[in-house]
Amino acid sequence: MSSGVVAKRYAVALFQLAKEQQSLEQTEAELRVVKQVFSSNQDLQAVLTNPKISVVKKKELITAAFSAFSKHVLNTLYLLVDRHRETVAVAMADQFIELANEERGIAEAKVYSVRPLTEEEKVNLSSAFAKKVGKSSLRIENIVDSSIIGGVKIRIGNRIYDGSIHGKLQRLERELIK
Repeated sequence: MSSGVVAKRYAVALFQLAKEQQSLEQTEAELRVVKQVFSSNQDLQAVLTNPKISVVKKKELITAAFSAFSKHVLNTLYLLVDRHRETVAVAMADQFIELANEERGIAEAKVYSVRPLTEEEKVNLSSAFAKKVGKSSLRIENIVDSSIIGGVKIRIGNRIYDGSIHGKLQRLERELIK
């Protein structure tokens, strides 16, 4: 069974539990931290996937790292360790976040700009582009990228809206070459 399918199963189970307990926001926030910790800490991944380290020690490590988290998130992480599925923790968190966003009608968007966007600009972009993708709002992650020269480039799922000067110059170049 592929890791994507496995991650989705754990995410769906945790999502249903969080909805029943009315702790969707808290669980999502905790899983965002789990994702960030697992993604940025390769040593943690190495320890958790090491077969020489006992399951008990791995669970103690998870307890120490995520002690402030809800029992549902901790139990899910323990279950991943018990079943030797530690490697799907990040994918499971991604799947959960996707389910939570779908429930609320929100989409994740990466906005590339030359400078950090103000809150007002983020709100304006969210309201303008959310309608285009059929969502009520966007959760915007602003990425500063000086190579786009000016304007913005927005990525929502697999859609890209390129209003950057760099993108316009590339399109112009392709037109001139034709």
